[in-house]
Amino acid sequence: MSDFINMTQAAQSGDWAMAEQLLPQVYDELRKLAVGYLAKEQSAHARQATSLVHEAYLRLVRNDGEWNGEGHFFGAAAIAIRRILVENARSRRSLKRGGNAVHQELDEAAIATTAEPVEDLIALDEALNRLSAVNSQATELVQLLYFSGLTLSQSAEVMGMSPRSADRLWAYAKAWLRREMRTDLENS
Repeated sequence: MSDFINMTQAAQSGDWAMAEQLLPQVYDELRKLAVGYLAKEQSAHARQATSLVHEAYLRLVRNDGEWNGEGHFFGAAAIAIRRILVENARSRRSLKRGGNAVHQELDEAAIATTAEPVEDLIALDEALNRLSAVNSQATELVQLLYFSGLTLSQSAEVMGMSPRSADRLWAYAKAWLRREMRTDLENS
């Protein structure tokens, strides 16, 4: 068993000295994930990458699950970060905070020139939850690619499938999510 797995298991068992040793080893990767997510957010975000990393790390070491390697750990980190961001987005959108107000950008030309539109995180989360009921493997792949920042081949390796199978599953998941999110938008 690798040192990494031993350290994560000890940290999860409540060995806070081991948790303190593990954090520096995973911090840079977790910070890259957090910075990437915060950059994808549509609105100004009050949360800093550092606080997001710390909250995700605490959730990971308090989690009951076991990881069978670094890829699995960072996949779990992606899920933790996704949950934290969705919770924050829902909180910001709540009525008591004026979250139902319509925000309009002044410079529509700048929006039109962006290379890739930023998806609404809550809508994506809801669509991913529906996808998990249809195809849990596709949901896992999306989380690894979108939320953990792994490449397609790295995600395939973590999931124990061939890169070609992962590529087909990714094409399916993207099409499914686009359709679901478009339907949600039309129904709202």
